[in-house]
Amino acid sequence: MEKANYLKPAKTSETTVVVEKERESNSLNLKKCCKRLILLCLLISAGNSIFANSVAVSNVALTGQNTALDFVLVNFDISWDNSWRTSVGPSNWDAAWVFVKYRLKTQTTWNHATLNWVDGTGSGDGHTEPTNSNIASSNDNGAGGAYGVFIHRSADMVQGSVSYVGAQLRWNYGVDGLADGDSIEVCVFAIEMVYVPQASFYVGSGGTESGAFYLYPTTTNAYQITSEGAITVGTTASNLYYPNTSSYSGDQTGPIPAAFPKGYNAFYCMKYEITQEQYVAFLNRLNNTQATARAYTAGANRNGISGTPGSYSTTNPYVACNFLSWADLAAYLDWAALRPMSELEYEKAARGTLAPVANEYAWGSTSISQATGISNGGLTNETASNAGANCAYGNNASVQGPMRVGNFGQGVNTRVGVGASYYGIMELSGNNWERTVTVGNATGRAFTGIHGNGAINSSGNANASNWPNTSATGAGFRGGTWFDTAVYLRVSDRFDAAITNSNRNLTYGGRGVRVEP
Repeated sequence: MEKANYLKPAKTSETTVVVEKERESNSLNLKKCCKRLILLCLLISAGNSIFANSVAVSNVALTGQNTALDFVLVNFDISWDNSWRTSVGPSNWDAAWVFVKYRLKTQTTWNHATLNWVDGTGSGDGHTEPTNSNIASSNDNGAGGAYGVFIHRSADMVQGSVSYVGAQLRWNYGVDGLADGDSIEVCVFAIEMVYVPQASFYVGSGGTESGAFYLYPTTTNAYQITSEGAITVGTTASNLYYPNTSSYSGDQTGPIPAAFPKGYNAFYCMKYEITQEQYVAFLNRLNNTQATARAYTAGANRNGISGTPGSYSTTNPYVACNFLSWADLAAYLDWAALRPMSELEYEKAARGTLAPVANEYAWGSTSISQATGISNGGLTNETASNAGANCAYGNNASVQGPMRVGNFGQGVNTRVGVGASYYGIMELSGNNWERTVTVGNATGRAFTGIHGNGAINSSGNANASNWPNTSATGAGFRGGTWFDTAVYLRVSDRFDAAITNSNRNLTYGGRGVRVEP
């Protein structure tokens, strides 16, 4: 088979590239056994730290069409550097969330491809796992359909590069309403994720953070979450409680229902905040109405996004995307078949199973070092200009916006040195706000953790049930930003955990999660 053309990204630890390269032919006919791929569209979402980086997807092709069962195999290679899997300590691994988009050549609308699922273990599902890898998915639609897959190491290994050649995903195109002879275009997307295992953990640190959770009646005692069961909130001994000194920490009532994601169960979390390159790729796969609703070309505070529907670009592709409203974030996550993170999951992702440290940041310490300038601004090796910096915060005059995701991964190989969470998740303190679903009001508590299905509505909004809607009631803010003073960056600070704000702002960003298959 003739290989599809592609542009291979530079092997750096900070590359996020959208690649579009046309072949000589301009049609793909499924009746011809998918021997021609007319457009290769690769969203290569790379890591930027000591933990995982340089995700690259290449050699995308369609083979093995089965016209009786209406499926075809999506073939590709995927690689990244500094991958890991460990059964000790955090007992976790890194992974790539891979999903597929397609469109008919006669249409402008991009659709989400339904991948096959049988048993969720990677065997018998029609997918092909390269050596030393595992492919796992969920029965998302209840009828053997998966919205995407996780690809990760299958056995323990210290940090190192992985290169998985010959991965195959079975795309059930008939389920998506395609006929055998349709001409289509295909895009493969990969987003780097980190696995957060099932475990008990603490919320609140026993420190002086605004609105922090505690075990009633003692504010210096953190509250331990030991299951996904309902949590009683109130002023009875051993209940979860929190002050509302800021007026934005919440209504101090409950219960927090069993269906609300507590963080006890295992989940995957995006390793980085959404980058401008990722958001541009999203905008360029929407129709004009949707893209117009979701695009905001600020031209300030390091947001370099500009353009018009179908042709958006950015001058800062590797920088965290700011100026995202709640509606923007929710739409992106729905489109990528992820979901918002709850504020309880936020604390789990940062602290892990360790005992809390009073007033700690996401790297488990009260030590923090401000980035006071930027070197190699806008490039793949952008980093803080001052040695030892591990966080963007404090509205430094020489920064004035979020920085490249994972840029602090160039420092000392420790959690504090690179600003990493217990599980290896980056920038949970500082850079942009983390937009989380709150336990501080009834709308937030109604969240049930349903995943996005890869599609948004005609107006450009997420349409997953029980998510906070475009008004942002039920959503809040955690983790602080490049603009804020250090007190707001502390893991357990809840100053704005339940505030309703539907606007775009120079400090608003976010990331998504997905429950373990």
